Amino acid sequence: MTRIALLGSTGSIGTQTLDIVDWFPDRLEVVALTARSDAETLRGQVERYRPKLAALSDPAPGTQLDTSAGRIRTGADALIEAATLPEADLVIISVVGTAGLAPALAALEAGKNVALATKEALVVGGHLMTAAARKSGATILPIDSEHSAIWQCLRGNQGREVERITLTASGGPFVDKSREAMEQATIQNALNHPTWNMGGKITIDSATLMNKGLEVIEAKWLFDIPASRIDVVVHRQSIIHSLVYFQDSSVMAQMGIPDMRLPIQYSVFYPERLPNQLERLDLVKCCNLTFEAPDLDRFPALGLAFQAAEVGGSLPCVLSAANEAAVDLFLNGQIPFTGIAERVKRAMDAHTVVANPKLDELLQIDAWARQTAVEN
Repeated sequence: MTRIALLGSTGSIGTQTLDIVDWFPDRLEVVALTARSDAETLRGQVERYRPKLAALSDPAPGTQLDTSAGRIRTGADALIEAATLPEADLVIISVVGTAGLAPALAALEAGKNVALATKEALVVGGHLMTAAARKSGATILPIDSEHSAIWQCLRGNQGREVERITLTASGGPFVDKSREAMEQATIQNALNHPTWNMGGKITIDSATLMNKGLEVIEAKWLFDIPASRIDVVVHRQSIIHSLVYFQDSSVMAQMGIPDMRLPIQYSVFYPERLPNQLERLDLVKCCNLTFEAPDLDRFPALGLAFQAAEVGGSLPCVLSAANEAAVDLFLNGQIPFTGIAERVKRAMDAHTVVANPKLDELLQIDAWARQTAVEN
């Protein structure tokens, strides 16, 4: 029995993780559940799974917190408590944005294996998280479909044999749109992802290709490979999830129907592969597989992310925080779609890079970048 602390249980990854729990009730037990503010959904989950701890990190005023299954705690400290719960064998982090860094870091420092869906945690604090994992002996297990694909391709191979890796991108809803059309894009246009069903923030990041840029930085830390050896290719069908090129000219790719429950299950049960009810890939019936280079002129966010990956230090923190703030502005109708990357660039250009920032410095830089991004 693997006992799970699930941080971000009411979002897309969280609810799909609970699908896995339902598929394997004899192998998985939920011991902690947390959400940001969705009290109603969390209450239902608490009633169903009866964890030892449940928490809302940012409840709305007047939220009723008691349930028949126990009290729901509140505040950011409750996330740390959930991430370090002694009963937990595996901590799954699917908290949106930089808020996932502190609990992920606390879990690793406590020696907990962390299955990570919150890419911003590694983007912002990759040097801290990898150092904490080395010191405690804990393992960071990737949940992102692209990083799971690379992880699966590397299984049984040596890191020194890797020549480069390629992350695939669907291209998002604007892959064929002109910059002029993107300037006029509505919120609904941007949320209309062609192949994946995801939460709002990550869907917008997919539309700007910022999501792929963040994944480049995440891959740099997960697989100890410089950004100069990481490529991005647009693969509209989302069947090949990523590829690894080896020094003998062999290429390995992981393929499957786009469904996040596969990489979630792989991280939860690693190194086992267990049968499940997911749709099987039929290449004959599926589709033609196509590949294109990304257009950095129309999708400048990807270029900004490569810049942050190369410079390192605190610049990825600025990239991530400014992007979060700009995405919120767009989703609230305050800036056009193309304004997201413009706001991120402005914050990056204004920042003086700190080479090896500590957690408290990163949190201060994060707050500064958000403020800089929202200023007119």
